[in-house]
Amino acid sequence: MNNWIPSLAIIENSNIHKLMTELNFESYDDFWLWSIQHKHTFWETTVEKLGIVLDRKYSSIVDTSKGFENAEWLYGSKLNIVDSCFQNANDSIAIVLKNEQGDFRQVSQKELELKVNTIANGLVESGLKPNDIIAIYMPMTLEAVAIYLAIIKAGMVAATIADSFSIDEISVRLEITKPKVVFTQHEFKRGERTHLLYEKCIAAKVQKCVLIKNLIGECQLEKGDIYYHDFISSKKDFTSVKVDPSQMSTILFSSGTTGEPKAIPWDHTTPIKSASDGFYHHDIRPKDVICWPTNLGWMMGPWLVFSALINKASLALYYGGPLENDFGQFVEEAKVTMLGVVPSILKSWKVSSAMEKFNWNNIRCFSSTGEVSSPEEMKYLMQLGNNKPIIEYCGGTEIGGGYIASTLVQENIPGQFSTQTLGGQFILLDKNGEENATGEVFLIPPIMGLSTKLLNRNHHDEYYKDLPKLGDIVLRKHGDELQQLENGYYKVNGRVDDTMNLGGVKVSAVQIEAVINTLIFVKESAAIAVAPINGGPSELIIYFVPLNTILEKEALKKVQNCIKSKLNPLFKVVDLVKIDNLPRTASKKVKRKELRKLYQNL
Repeated sequence: MNNWIPSLAIIENSNIHKLMTELNFESYDDFWLWSIQHKHTFWETTVEKLGIVLDRKYSSIVDTSKGFENAEWLYGSKLNIVDSCFQNANDSIAIVLKNEQGDFRQVSQKELELKVNTIANGLVESGLKPNDIIAIYMPMTLEAVAIYLAIIKAGMVAATIADSFSIDEISVRLEITKPKVVFTQHEFKRGERTHLLYEKCIAAKVQKCVLIKNLIGECQLEKGDIYYHDFISSKKDFTSVKVDPSQMSTILFSSGTTGEPKAIPWDHTTPIKSASDGFYHHDIRPKDVICWPTNLGWMMGPWLVFSALINKASLALYYGGPLENDFGQFVEEAKVTMLGVVPSILKSWKVSSAMEKFNWNNIRCFSSTGEVSSPEEMKYLMQLGNNKPIIEYCGGTEIGGGYIASTLVQENIPGQFSTQTLGGQFILLDKNGEENATGEVFLIPPIMGLSTKLLNRNHHDEYYKDLPKLGDIVLRKHGDELQQLENGYYKVNGRVDDTMNLGGVKVSAVQIEAVINTLIFVKESAAIAVAPINGGPSELIIYFVPLNTILEKEALKKVQNCIKSKLNPLFKVVDLVKIDNLPRTASKKVKRKELRKLYQNL
């Protein structure tokens, strides 16, 4: 199959081309260059195009008086970003869903708004105040989306925790954020497995739970906990709490190179970055249906909510797992127009051929993020939609979206990125600090969406300390390694630090090693991520120094079970390698790069 080339009709109907025409641009490259050379005008135009609702207009689209690394967007304004999610007609479809019972339903904007308002009133009536932190530990359901929007609408802060996390990982996130309340549900199923969320909350010693009861029979509540249906209010009107744009709206977690995850706050402008990437690079329009198997605990969950609703599209929620046959039926039935994946999902689809029987012709484009993709598997995905393009999309939680992507106005090459995202810029530096076609990514602030603080780290030290400067240009560390190809497109080579993406989940080597080192037969260990020979998602390899003799199969099983129970059941150890001593630097740091080379040469 050849590369995808957009027709004239596709180009002319795209959001990008329409704005290019308004601004008298004929070349996309010129348009991108304008977006970074005239950032003020670009972001003013974007805020207007997205219809962002402001209670008080900004005096400056961005204020950099405290430095580019501390940029304040929509400076001087007041807003609540949730207001921008409800600008469609009352009877327009906001959410399409299929629940665990197989019931298919459509939820209007008015119905969603009323649900959000009853929850927001419940928050206020329970004595909670603006800026209070409220956690959500649930799968991506209608109630989860409504709770998320209600927390932000009430001027509070949503701390989101992925539903796949272990008790230990939940406890770490609760200790960092100290939420007043945790919204959860009793259980949910994925395939044959039942996930007991409330049971984990009890084990993690949650102070107060609001529980959605979704099991047959009685559920014994712990002291101080309350059922969701008793918590929500009967009042259906709620005026959003208007806040400074820099006020926190969401706390998300992303692993760095140390053991504890980084707690990254989004403010009320971060979703504008998400929605702009949806508008420009994913070409999301009113009446589109956007589906991305994800969770509010990962950045693509909030990204999905804001990208769909601010762009007046419908959010498609499937309550099962994306590997189930019924997921493919849901994509067809919901008439999904943009489907997002992580490459690991696609790998399973290709092996099972399960999605080939469904009619996905309504899809206008796919999107792929979270892991390095394999060109062959991306070609397979294009075929599932009858030759539709894939928006390769790479960014981070601390960006609110992507720094590199594709578009519908350029040739689409599987596994390659065609452009730096509009309104943003980066450079590639090699190990000598020189600009190079292959090197580490350094972002150039200000870019709307970039974080300016961390709850549990020094933000400046994490992203700016000891970095080179190019004249007056401030650089911001990101950690990915890219290669610019001869055609001008980009390919992601992976991470330059000890962070890895496994199944779309970012995790540090240190976190994995800390868990494995608790096993009685392990003296010390090193976790590395290795790309397969033919490209595609990274595979988790563990090197370990044994304390005593153990059979290889038994050791692998114990390591896998340890990671599943204490970190994430989605992480799979592909290989466990015994080694006499781990290679270390003079300062005793493990040389993981050396181990990666060693394994690749095996």
